Amino acid sequence: MDLRQLFTMQTKLDQHIVNQHHLEDEDLFDRKILALLVELGELANETRAFKFWSLKPPASRETILEEFVDGVHFILSLGIDLGFESEVLDFLEEKKGNTVEQFLVLYQQITAFQSSKSIEDYKKLIQDYFTLAVILGFSEEQIVQAYISKNEVNFERQEQGY
Repeated sequence: MDLRQLFTMQTKLDQHIVNQHHLEDEDLFDRKILALLVELGELANETRAFKFWSLKPPASRETILEEFVDGVHFILSLGIDLGFESEVLDFLEEKKGNTVEQFLVLYQQITAFQSSKSIEDYKKLIQDYFTLAVILGFSEEQIVQAYISKNEVNFERQEQGY
């Protein structure tokens, strides 16, 4: 997956948010890490993969995909903060895995990346996050289209005082 288009779109959204909320002198890295962890939790909640006690089915695929791309926004934004936006990776591989295990891997990888802020841990985070997409059954095209749609929504929300 070529992330250049998404990085460009995310850069514009991030700059708009910084300007709109007068955050030019703020270090937002840890807030974005926390936001990513929260978004990952929201995604896990919608999949219901861990809810062994419940018979209720997962949310719709559209809802799960929207939650997934919320995480993509923060992952891209974190990469932009550290100057990693020139990294273009091909990582959507056919992988099978356990959804619960992949969520746990992601929580660990986000924490590792927060501590190291290294390009290696960033690449691993992207790999692990998009592995989850494959496990959830989403294609590259679905992810890109959902990201573009949600990016537009995020801009509209900013214009409406969200």
